[in-house]
Amino acid sequence: MTEFRYGPVELILVGFEGERPGPEIVDAFRDVIDAGAVRLLDLLFVTRSPEGELTVLELDEAGDSIGLDAVALEATGLASIEDVEELASEIPAGSSAALLVVELTWAKALASKLAAGRGSVISTERIPAPVVNEVLAAITA
Repeated sequence: MTEFRYGPVELILVGFEGERPGPEIVDAFRDVIDAGAVRLLDLLFVTRSPEGELTVLELDEAGDSIGLDAVALEATGLASIEDVEELASEIPAGSSAALLVVELTWAKALASKLAAGRGSVISTERIPAPVVNEVLAAITA
């Protein structure tokens, strides 16, 4: 069987008010990491000034100030400056976001088994939780 060192990786942009995420957001990050649902590979903080200029901070530059100083990153550098700039276009002026680069740990074994069977994932698409809940509420109402 083909053994991958890493499984599929996802870039997740999480918006929040102010320059740093609040404790609830930090706790949400920590919960999914501690549960083993994902492996945090990289984490960047992006702020867009009211004038539209971007500031990007690495976790080691901001970790102490937000309570993530004990979090170890597994593989920094996967998000390129082009990725950051493209995703940051979604951040409104005067707002901030965290860009999480996470390995989908549950999918690592799946990817290995697919590769061993000469198969591959051709495409994936994520449906955001609010959309799923809204559609299902409308269907079951």
